[in-house]
Amino acid sequence: MTTLSVTHVGVVAIGRNEGARLIRCLKSLQANLPSNVAIIYVDSDSTDNSIDEAKNKGVEVVQLDMSVPFTAARARNAGFERLMAIAPQTQYVQFIDGDCELLSDWIEPAIAFLSQHSDTAVVFGRLRERFPQASTYHQLAEMEWNVPTGEAAACGGISLMRTKSFKAIGGFNPKLICGEEPELCIRLKRKSWKIQCINADMAIHDMDMHTFGQWWQRSVRGGWAIAQGNDMYGRAAERYKFKAHVSGWIWGVLLPFGTLLSAGVTHGVSLMVGLLIYAFQLFRIYRYRRRRGDIDRQSLLYAYFCILSKVPQAIGQGKYWFNRWQNKPAQLIEYKSY
Repeated sequence: MTTLSVTHVGVVAIGRNEGARLIRCLKSLQANLPSNVAIIYVDSDSTDNSIDEAKNKGVEVVQLDMSVPFTAARARNAGFERLMAIAPQTQYVQFIDGDCELLSDWIEPAIAFLSQHSDTAVVFGRLRERFPQASTYHQLAEMEWNVPTGEAAACGGISLMRTKSFKAIGGFNPKLICGEEPELCIRLKRKSWKIQCINADMAIHDMDMHTFGQWWQRSVRGGWAIAQGNDMYGRAAERYKFKAHVSGWIWGVLLPFGTLLSAGVTHGVSLMVGLLIYAFQLFRIYRYRRRRGDIDRQSLLYAYFCILSKVPQAIGQGKYWFNRWQNKPAQLIEYKSY
């Protein structure tokens, strides 16, 4: 049990139909924080017993207004608003998703870092996958969560934030269906705040992804986030997601379709050239992951799925731009079954 004062930290957890994972999440929060710390759980139209479980544990529950299109950003903002209403003295807010378990050695070093670095608005640490060997996609997530320590460009959804900086920029953009965390970090950095990854284990995540279709949908969603990020900030000083956006079109559309369409004219030579280009790119990513410390098999797996992800990424980018052209409101791209 931490010895932190209640004035230091509050928690906002969000979830929908997380079941046993939510129970584990709330237990970890109550075990690793003082008993009088405010814990807000924001529920997004769960049909299981999530709300009852949270109330039975004495957690403050906010039921998100689902007459307005759901976004995780809106859920986190609603939780933060409630936290400020019942505990306005809170200096730091720990955001966490209902499928994560907060670790015992996280909160004290995280708050210590923020208290010692007045220029930092956000800290996050190592997120680990609960069952990394359960599927290929869990292994990929375990590698994805392995972020270098030091100043970072952005954080994820599980992080500790300084409440005054969060309030000063107006919180998350509630209209974003994904990619809301890096967008928030851009606005923070424009106000001269820093985002830091520190050398501490933060939480355990349960991906619960077991099919190729789920991975594909998640990659489509990632493409949407890239296109929207580029649309918002790609021409600004940050050049945010500009390279990733161009990369999606080249590797996911121009190269594969270009080589196929020209195969007849070139008597198959374009196919060989295309395969060689993809093989070279795969080797580059493989070498990068090896330098990061991954073993051969992991590095090759990561490189292969990076290349493959360019196709659904391009689809996601296309969805964003087509949606924008039609001037239609964004709709969630789900990869989990609720």
